[in-house]
Amino acid sequence: MSCSSDDDSAATSTTEISNTVSSGAWRVTYFMDDDNDETNHFAGYNFTFGSNNVLTATNGTNTYTGVWMVSTENPGDDHPNLEDIDFDIIFNSPDNFVDLTEDWEILERTSTKIRMKHVSGGDGSIDYLTFEKNT
Repeated sequence: MSCSSDDDSAATSTTEISNTVSSGAWRVTYFMDDDNDETNHFAGYNFTFGSNNVLTATNGTNTYTGVWMVSTENPGDDHPNLEDIDFDIIFNSPDNFVDLTEDWEILERTSTKIRMKHVSGGDGSIDYLTFEKNT
């Protein structure tokens, strides 16, 4: 029996995650920032995780460009798992997109969903972010 890339318990690689997100457009379906649900700030935006780590968010009227990267916290680890992998997002503007700028820990990854969290180094608060693939 083999494991599919949709098997959340299977070890996964940065390449597998990069290939997943770089295929198609995604939308934010959940964003909890400092105990405030701010999902509505991204309503109507499609996110494209493009080549050369270019992240584009557009709603047809406004387009914002940022950077994305998937990396391991411990590059010497021969057996990475989801806890070892960071999903980095960087936006310089506008403010509500800057709120996405973090090194996110992946909690779950399927071919159509990525759930992540970030624990603040300052006050220990936890933010949550979920992207789902447009179908």
